[in-house]
Order: sequence, then C-alpha cells, then structure tokens
Amino acid sequence: MPEFKVKDLSPKLGQVDIVLDIVSMGEPRAFNSYKGQGTVANAAGKDETGEVSITLWNDQYKQVKNGDKIKIENGYVSEYNGKLQISTGKFGTITVVGKAESTGEEEE
Repeated sequence: MPEFKVKDLSPKLGQVDIVLDIVSMGEPRAFNSYKGQGTVANAAGKDETGEVSITLWNDQYKQVKNGDKIKIENGYVSEYNGKLQISTGKFGTITVVGKAESTGEEEE
C-alpha cells in the first residue's frame, strides 16, 4: 500500500499509512465515554505537502514528542470542526521512526 501525503487525506479515509514530523503537542486530557475512560491528546504533524491534526489515544501521547518523525500505519482520517484529523483508529499503529527533518526551532 502506498504511503499517503497530507494533501491526499480526506474525511472517512481508512487504511492510511503516512509519515509525519511532529511540530506541536497538546496537553493530554482525561475523558469519559460510554466505552469507558482514558486519555486523549492532540498533536500537529506535517510533511512537505501540509499539516494535519493527530489524535493520540491513551498511552500513545507518551510515545511521541515534539520533533519526532512518526509513522502511522492503517490510520483513519476524520473531520472535526472543519479540520482533518488522523488517528490510529481501532486497528492502526503509531511508531516513532526518527527525528523530524527540521522543526524550525531547537528544543532540549
């Protein structure tokens, strides 16, 4: 399956493999739903074609940090408030594959 780029993403698209540089991380927050409780955090990821919001469920936010290059396999694209979001959905995985090319800012 070919890798997607941000410009190729559209709502309700599934089975997405994409590599993104993490450019910002939001604070994790707790949630309660009919399925139970957990933690969710948002991050912004980008490639050379654009930027997309990434939804990190439960312990995923502990795996990823600013400046990481990640690969989402079998991801799912949704839309929230008119903005595209990608997450691992029920069946996907997220893996840190290295450091981002350039985030424009140095952090320690």
